[in-house]
Amino acid sequence: MILEQFAKFNPIIQALLGTTFTYAMTALGAAGVFLGKELNRKWLDAMMGFAAGVMIAASYFSLLAPAIGMSESLSVPSWFPAVVGFLAGGGFLLLIDKILPHLHPGENNPEGVKSSWQRSVLLVVAITLHNIPEGLAVGVAFGAAGAGIEGATLSSAIALALGIGIQNFPEGMAVSMPLRSENMSRRKAFMLGQYSGLVEPIAAVIGAWTVLVMRDLLPYALAFAAGAMIYVVAEELIPEAKRSAGDHSDVPTIAVMIGFAVMMLLDVALG
Repeated sequence: MILEQFAKFNPIIQALLGTTFTYAMTALGAAGVFLGKELNRKWLDAMMGFAAGVMIAASYFSLLAPAIGMSESLSVPSWFPAVVGFLAGGGFLLLIDKILPHLHPGENNPEGVKSSWQRSVLLVVAITLHNIPEGLAVGVAFGAAGAGIEGATLSSAIALALGIGIQNFPEGMAVSMPLRSENMSRRKAFMLGQYSGLVEPIAAVIGAWTVLVMRDLLPYALAFAAGAMIYVVAEELIPEAKRSAGDHSDVPTIAVMIGFAVMMLLDVALG
């Protein structure tokens, strides 16, 4: 009944509602700061590994595989939209990473152009950057389903939103806890932590609108979102988890496997 009512909404509204859920999960995770000042490092590493596994699985099952399938009916080779879109997505995040001032948790040297922004703002910007491809992916998925594209279904878009929402919970905690350890008040750490998730609904609306207006770009858009997500995984999540846990720790690796399996289960079972 709920799914039937949800299906009646415009795809842009569906994308907005889906990422409202993912944002709420980020805020819920950020609320963990009220439970204590520090989080066990192994748990934090496991959370980052889990998030990485979810994003890797989502990138293939929900984005790249459909993009390749849709490309078979185009006048270009079926691999072309996936490869071009994937590299463009990663390149876009790389460019933003080089330009926008931000600071990764546990580090003291900001990246991007020089600025006078406070440390707390730089920390939140770093996480906000990572939420852009997640919101974009959900928006593109709902837009594709709404456009009636073969291989794109509403249930698969919902599965993607669920997967992103699940991994946003530990991600929200991974934002607020380091802020709290910077001697920031619990309330401010929570507020800044949940703010980092607000970019997802914005990116989702843009993604859904783009697909509905320019349907021929859909395979490229799906691969673009996948490339951006894999960039985040390779540039931040896995290296950070392994750096703090130690190169020979099995915790992040096991968490990546579990995260991948959870997202794969959601996509296959619901998609």
